[in-house]
Parts: sequence; C-alpha cells; structure tokens
Amino acid sequence: MYMKKREIPAGVWDSCQNCGHMVYQKEVEESLHCCPECGHHRRVNARTRIQQLVDPGSFEELYADLAPTDPLKFKDRVTYKDRLKDAQRKTGEKDAVIVGKAFIRGRSVVLAVMNSEFIMASMGSVAGEKITRAIERATEDDLPLAIVTASGGARMQEGMVSLMQMAKTSAALAKFDDAGGLYIVVATDPTTAGVAASFASLGDVILAEPGAMMGFAGPRVIANTIKQELPDGFQTAEFMLKHGFVDRIVNRRDLRREIARLIDYCGK
Repeated sequence: MYMKKREIPAGVWDSCQNCGHMVYQKEVEESLHCCPECGHHRRVNARTRIQQLVDPGSFEELYADLAPTDPLKFKDRVTYKDRLKDAQRKTGEKDAVIVGKAFIRGRSVVLAVMNSEFIMASMGSVAGEKITRAIERATEDDLPLAIVTASGGARMQEGMVSLMQMAKTSAALAKFDDAGGLYIVVATDPTTAGVAASFASLGDVILAEPGAMMGFAGPRVIANTIKQELPDGFQTAEFMLKHGFVDRIVNRRDLRREIARLIDYCGK
C-alpha cells in the first residue's frame, strides 16, 4: 500500500554533519549547538558565542563603529565593496570581530570573538585593529584577555594591509605580556593561516573545542605539497593537544567554568 512520505518541517529537525543522525533542532540549541547524539561542536556566530560565555547582561561592546574600507579597489568575481555589503547584510555586523568588556562567572574580562559567518572571519584591517584595541584595553585596565578564534586567515582583498595585522596584534600582545597580563585563547573550528600564526598561538593558555581544525595551511594543501599521506586526525585539536600546541580541550558547556578557573588560578 502506498503511503505518502512524511514531510519534515523546516527548522524542526536537522541532520548532524558528523554522525548523520537526525536531531531535534531545539535539543541542539539547548546543547549550545552541539549534537546531542555524538557531541559534534557546530560553528556558531559571534553573538551566540558571547551569549554562551558571558554573564547575562554584562557585555559592554567596544569599537562597534569601526568598518572596513576597500584600499586596493579589489575585484575578483565581484567587487570587495559588494562582498562586504553582502556579508554585512547577512550577519548584521560591520566586520568579523566583536570586542567588549564583560563578566564571566563574576570575573571581569576583555573579550574578543571572531565571527566565521563574516567572510570566514578573515582578518583584515578592522579585525586586526579591533583585536589590537582589545589587547590595549586589557593592558590599560589591568584585566585578563580572552579571544575566541575562528578564521580562514588573512583577507586577501586587503593584501599587505591584512598581513600587517599579524605583526600588529603580536606586538600588542608582547606589551600585554610585559605588563603581566593573562591571555586566554579559545580556538574553535577553524583556526587557521595568519590568525593561527599570530595571536591564536600566543596565549598563556590555549584551550580548544573538540574536533576544531587548527593549523596554518589546510591538510589537503600540505598533502599535495609534500606528496605524503598525513597522520590520522592531522590538525585537529586532539592532534595539537598531543603535540603540545594546545593546553586543554574543553567541551563548550564547560568553557565558562574553565575560563573563570584560569582567571582565578593564573590572574593577578
């Protein structure tokens, strides 16, 4: 007997990209956007991440007026200006980083969060400037600094201006370190290229979410370059933990507690 196929209402059920199970969207949201079946950590935007990390109502956004320009008049398939407008329309943000002061379980902190939904959180002049200002603010106010990293690397549409941000953020962190500041990195999927080679690798403590991809070039690029088969799990957070690049892998539901504990143990 023919039975009509049941339609699944949009936004109610979803398929986990890791285990393939059909999961109830509400359960995923209640699990902080982690799969309730396998625990796979999905990517989340910066506003969602901030809501998950900070004490309710405590986030005070800084430098929200900074917006990117088009110094090179860059064009590939579309112009850079059009690409920026499209990203701004889709995300409601001016660029790929949100910075502010907040409390995490009662501990005051300067927080910067990268938004992978904005041109894959590529680091251009504004992203680098906001990260640098966050570091300088933490130095001035004598507060711990936490940066949640997620990026595809430098923003090619800004050329050398983008690459300069690696040195600028690293120099600011050197001054922060000289002042005795505590810098915590939370590396999420993916943390790669210029970001991985600069401020994402300079934390006093580097935490990572389970399964996050971390490294400079992608594994396919490396494999094609050296013509060798790469180890299992290459460039995952677990691989980086084993080889000493990451200090601890922390489940998303435990990040608030872990950051607060680090501030208590390692802060002034």
